[in-house]
Amino acid sequence: MIRLSVNVNKVATLRNSRGGDVPSVTDAVAVCLAAGAPGITVHPRADERHITPRDVAALAEQLGTPSRLAVRPESSRSEVEFNIEGDPRADFVDMVVAARPHQCTLVPVVPGEVTSQAGWSESTSPERLTAVIARLHAEGIRVSLFVDPEEAPVRWARRLGADRIELYTEPFARAFARSHDAGRASFETYAAAAMLAHSLGLGVNAGHDLDLDNLVLFRELPHLDEVSIGHALVGHALYVGLERAVRDFLGAVEGR
Repeated sequence: MIRLSVNVNKVATLRNSRGGDVPSVTDAVAVCLAAGAPGITVHPRADERHITPRDVAALAEQLGTPSRLAVRPESSRSEVEFNIEGDPRADFVDMVVAARPHQCTLVPVVPGEVTSQAGWSESTSPERLTAVIARLHAEGIRVSLFVDPEEAPVRWARRLGADRIELYTEPFARAFARSHDAGRASFETYAAAAMLAHSLGLGVNAGHDLDLDNLVLFRELPHLDEVSIGHALVGHALYVGLERAVRDFLGAVEGR
């Protein structure tokens, strides 16, 4: 079954726009869990414009991951998966190692970008990532690499020792918005990438601009393990409430 990981960055964005602790990221996560979300994702950026290191520590504690940052003693790992996304800068990797999530998704970052714009290029120097991947593996953390739906970066991710890939789905979402035929043609590209990844022993995640409309098609992706969704889900929650939004997206992911 495909797992939904709710990205709560936008909750932190709203909080930070005013300062203080409202809305609370941990309270929002509690609502998501009560609604049945099997996973939570955060993407702490260097400028701390949404999720902060303090949020990461609080969520590691809340979700039961055995965190060295947590105030209370270590507890058993939660069934709710904690995924931390980010670029492999030194302070980010230290934060991930301290929080010990179930999964770390390594994402390339372009200075000044509003959100992710592309996956890793297969021309990226292996030295930039291999040591990071090895360190995360030593801590028992699954590693996913954010890539475009193309053969070269999928094979590159396998060579680097990743456990999974996360397919960058904005191009699919844009094609789907143009027409059903364009969306279907784009989907076939993703399906080929997913089947290749599976044949190489890689798990398959996906995320970026997936919503209640395009999930009806994208949930058919072969071997899809997990989708990470934040912007569309939180936007939907403005109209129906966060708990209902999580349930609606769970239904879209699971086809019910």
